[in-house]
Amino acid sequence: MTTEAPLAALLPAPGEPPLDDAQVLDRFVSWVSSSGLSLYPAQEEAILELLEGRHVVLATPTGSGKSMVANFLHFQCMSRGERSFYTCPIKALVNEKFFDLCRLFGPENVGMMTGDGAVNRDAPIVCCTAEILMNVALREANPRVDAVVMDEFHYYGDRERGVAWQVPLLLLEKARFLLMSATLDDVGVIAEGLAALTGRKLAEVRSDDRPVPLEFIWQETPLHETIEELVSAGRAPVYLVNFTQRAAAEQAQNLMSAKFSSREEK
Repeated sequence: MTTEAPLAALLPAPGEPPLDDAQVLDRFVSWVSSSGLSLYPAQEEAILELLEGRHVVLATPTGSGKSMVANFLHFQCMSRGERSFYTCPIKALVNEKFFDLCRLFGPENVGMMTGDGAVNRDAPIVCCTAEILMNVALREANPRVDAVVMDEFHYYGDRERGVAWQVPLLLLEKARFLLMSATLDDVGVIAEGLAALTGRKLAEVRSDDRPVPLEFIWQETPLHETIEELVSAGRAPVYLVNFTQRAAAEQAQNLMSAKFSSREEK
């Protein structure tokens, strides 16, 4: 494997025996350390629960590294020859996660399915919207789904779209679930139901610790000036929130003349 897919390079070569749990954990933690990072307590707890074969609810603040736990689950599944899915509510986030996982596991190991089309749909790791996984669960009698990461799991309670999060929990009885959200209340009923359906216990991992504290300010300066100020003060990256795709595209175009990055970077 090439260095462009660092986690794929740690997997057994074809013909080699699968990794045991200790090897999976050791290799993953070594990769985290080599990346200049260290696991937060909530991340460690969630990973250990996944090693025990449990479903996990990971309810920690935004920016606390829930994606790292998801990466571990994908790595664990691939080390066993299993197939895992990553789901989230928005196609743009699916696209973003697809490229992230391609970088970590190699494009040959990652697929994507959205309402617009599919890429490498039979891959061992598949990124898709929640509705796509629901359709897989409904359409296929015995789908090859060994583990599921459900990002933004609070959508479970959404009046219009929540069914897309509920159906896989009811029908994918053989799968393990990692349910992630920064805004989850009590999930006791879900835990009991999922344990009864699948025969696996569910572990809740919760934390209020925010590794990167939030600061709130109000400014009346134009947006491009505000961004330039934040970047020059070393407070990047900066996320801009727009409520439609068109507004996001227009905002990106408006910022082409701002002095916060080179022409090539823009």
